[in-house]
Amino acid sequence: MRLVQLLLSEDHREPVLSILDEEGIDYLTFETASVEFETAGTDSKTAADAGSATAADAGSETATDTGSATTDHDLLVEFPLPNQAVEYLTDRFDEAGIDQRYMVTLAAESAQTERFAELENRFVTGTEAGDSIAPDELRTTALDLHPDPLPYYSMTVVSALVAVAGLLVDSAALVVGAMVIAPQVGSALTASVGATVGDWEMLTDGVRAQLFSLSLAILGAAAFGVALQLSGFVSPTVDVETIAQVGERTSPGLLTLAVGLAAGIVGAVGLATALPVSIVGVMIAAALIPAAAATGIGIAWSEPGVAVGAAVLLVANLVSVNVAGFATLRAFGYRSTDADTSSLPRFGAAVVAVALVAAVLGSGGLFTAQASFENEVNSAVSDVLDDEAYEDLELVQTRVEFVVVPGSTSPDVRVVVHRSAGASSPGLAADLGAAIEDRTGRDVNVRVEFIEVQQFDAEG
Repeated sequence: MRLVQLLLSEDHREPVLSILDEEGIDYLTFETASVEFETAGTDSKTAADAGSATAADAGSETATDTGSATTDHDLLVEFPLPNQAVEYLTDRFDEAGIDQRYMVTLAAESAQTERFAELENRFVTGTEAGDSIAPDELRTTALDLHPDPLPYYSMTVVSALVAVAGLLVDSAALVVGAMVIAPQVGSALTASVGATVGDWEMLTDGVRAQLFSLSLAILGAAAFGVALQLSGFVSPTVDVETIAQVGERTSPGLLTLAVGLAAGIVGAVGLATALPVSIVGVMIAAALIPAAAATGIGIAWSEPGVAVGAAVLLVANLVSVNVAGFATLRAFGYRSTDADTSSLPRFGAAVVAVALVAAVLGSGGLFTAQASFENEVNSAVSDVLDDEAYEDLELVQTRVEFVVVPGSTSPDVRVVVHRSAGASSPGLAADLGAAIEDRTGRDVNVRVEFIEVQQFDAEG
């Protein structure tokens, strides 16, 4: 629930109290002495005086307080509301033309007033129930999620280093741990909210923080990878692409976009409904940090296929998170106000729009090409294994190197199969290579890994 404090001029006193009475809202009023606050471009002085509380209109309670107000304001109104009712009430004030230059919304634990239960029945469980928070609270909450630069960038780099360790030792637990400590949720939601409400400074701060932090994550991951090689903890000759956790981030397909889109959606939903966003932050980090770490690993081990594939995945997920977050907030009904749009230059908005479209089209085209190539490879592998000569083999996994790699003409294809102990299939790699080249029209390097198994059937 929320505790709202609204400072009113004499002209707005009766309209506001009438609205509160109509909506069945219990309130307190505090009489304050008029004062002048120093504002930009003026030399006005500040003065304050003690005020005494007066009885509120019907449905209100009385109290005493000491306060100060701006010139032409002499009444402070305070009332509790369910979270879901704040936006509804501010819309009513806007429709009535009531000044809200001084309106404070505070988090509160509980309220015991005569008609608060009726408000809860109406806005929490009744016909007007909803979970969205007020636009001003949305903006403030997003800004509060974004930490100061030093902890933000340092935690991003640390999370990338943990992700590198997790990827190299093929430990899903360590990779998840890296996601938990990554602070990307704040900058991602700041950018989405800034674009939604038309706040140019908020949008650029969020985008800048994301780009800079992820660049640092890549550089930190690459430096950490080089240090591991020089220190002898990890061999420079290790084939990092064969590591399962790394390979999952180096061959992006259309389905991997679902991670970024889902992260952006749940992030926006968590923010707009005032739900805890700590778990949501893990989802957003899952779309970004492992890909950034894999990019650094590809650079450290001079593996362009790993670096380019992971980088494409990172860019695609970054765009997906921000676009999905923006679209979800728009779907919740959040829009920019006239005051907000004045801070969003048309040229800047056009640049952001063009950059997003270019990133979406570029990554989408690369993902489509990769998905098409993978489908052709999978079909060729299935055709070969369906042959009578290989009927005893069982396909476990097919992994295809990212095909759009500068300077690379022969992508690597890794095929893992089960076979009976003692069986031999010496010509499988050559047959797979010929079938894939025939279907795709590209030369490929095929690596086949056999896992020997023994099986006993109870009925046999």
